[in-house]
Amino acid sequence: MKDTYIDIINIRRMAFEHIAKIAYENRPITDIATEVYEIIPGEEARYRENIFRERAVMGERLRMGIGLDARTADKTDAVTEGLDKMDVNRRIYNPPLVSVMKIACEACPENKVTVTDQCKACIGHPCVNVCPKNAVTYTSNGAIIDQEKCIKCGKCVEACPYHAINHQKRPCAAICGVKAIHSDELGRAQIDSDKCVACGKCISACPFGAISDKSEIYQLIKSIQSENHTYAIIAPSFAGQFGPNVSAEQIREAIKQLGFDEVIEVGLGADLTTMNEAHEYLEEVPSGKIPFMGTSCCFSWKMMVRKQFPEINDYISESSTPMIYTGLQLKKKDPNSKITFIGPCISKKLEALEPDVAEVIDFVITFEELLGMFLAKGIEPSEIEVEDQMMDASETGRTYAVSGGVAQAVVKRAQEIRPGIKVDVENAEGLANCVKLAQLAKLGKMDGKLIEGMACEGGCVGGPGTVVARNKTGKAVKAFAKESVFKSPADNTNIPDKDKPDDEKLKVSE
Repeated sequence: MKDTYIDIINIRRMAFEHIAKIAYENRPITDIATEVYEIIPGEEARYRENIFRERAVMGERLRMGIGLDARTADKTDAVTEGLDKMDVNRRIYNPPLVSVMKIACEACPENKVTVTDQCKACIGHPCVNVCPKNAVTYTSNGAIIDQEKCIKCGKCVEACPYHAINHQKRPCAAICGVKAIHSDELGRAQIDSDKCVACGKCISACPFGAISDKSEIYQLIKSIQSENHTYAIIAPSFAGQFGPNVSAEQIREAIKQLGFDEVIEVGLGADLTTMNEAHEYLEEVPSGKIPFMGTSCCFSWKMMVRKQFPEINDYISESSTPMIYTGLQLKKKDPNSKITFIGPCISKKLEALEPDVAEVIDFVITFEELLGMFLAKGIEPSEIEVEDQMMDASETGRTYAVSGGVAQAVVKRAQEIRPGIKVDVENAEGLANCVKLAQLAKLGKMDGKLIEGMACEGGCVGGPGTVVARNKTGKAVKAFAKESVFKSPADNTNIPDKDKPDDEKLKVSE
């Protein structure tokens, strides 16, 4: 999506930009009604069949950007309905986080196999021969598929030498690794919130931009404008997000120009996660107390295990995520401060609502939402001059953003504590692969191992809230990591010694 769904990306950014403008300019929140016409001017439709539907969809997108629920056509009242309740300077959330905007959904077929006009009516008709249900009939004009008999196995698709048979799947449902998307009574996509783990892949996959998550940038800006001391903590995947020539220090300064008092790398918390998970693994797995240990960083991975594989939930690390550890460090320093996590992930919005996290993290926004705030304030990071170097995290803490980075950091730290120990690692990226990994773990196939689950392909750099495609930012993350003067999290002088685990009791040979 980051490289190909350009129009949808621009629409989302315009929505965030205009919401942020209203907040920064202290205009009435009801101005959302007129912003629809600013974003979609004139009388001619550009994206849909008419201008009225385009504006209706944008209105719902702006409402979700304020934190309201998506509505169906039969319940659509004025765009301003309910906005007064959202005009606050604190996080306000009503589930679900991810919803289908029904007035934007095109009711794509869930799963359908059809013969196209490329069929040559060949006399070999392999499509007929391979069909296990006799659903394909040969005619002199071409093959015909009986939809009532077809089981969508795809064998005819593979067998056709002309690639004349198409297996069409609903994009959002096809990408969902936990099979949380089905159809409503009108054939439109419907998300099962009991299964959904907020990975956000359906948002990125929908070619109509009909799925979105709720945002809290309006409330965040109002909080920034209050008397609160505000920290922004930024995930390791921020490197390269705002241009190949934009430095980490320029991004930090740009965020401060939005009104934040300080900006800290979440890599700081990643170092604490590394040290604690290394301890946990060494204490629990080699001794046989638990059969294996799963990393804790990806909240979508943790939710998937919690919902679908409760039998192995206790084997996911008890260590807090980097977001939480970073927030805790700052809350110790300034208990009354407000802390905003900025990253690539929308499931962090749900993690921040967990009872033990809500007191630590006050807001969560994505890089995409951050860009909308930059646009609203006219901030161009590449034009900012900075001198101070950003040095909050170790090299391994910064590599948490790429697939395998968490496990590699934990292994390296474990080997620093107990030289010579062998740690077998298994990692999965992409939610469907995470499900397979959890299934294998449940069956005892991962015993003795450290397993890492990342819901997004490529790791956090592939998250739904990123600005740039993962293949472009992965290298930037690794390059930024090498700039750190701290090669091990244990060397990080930004972490007080009292917060670092005691390694001495674990320094024993196998």
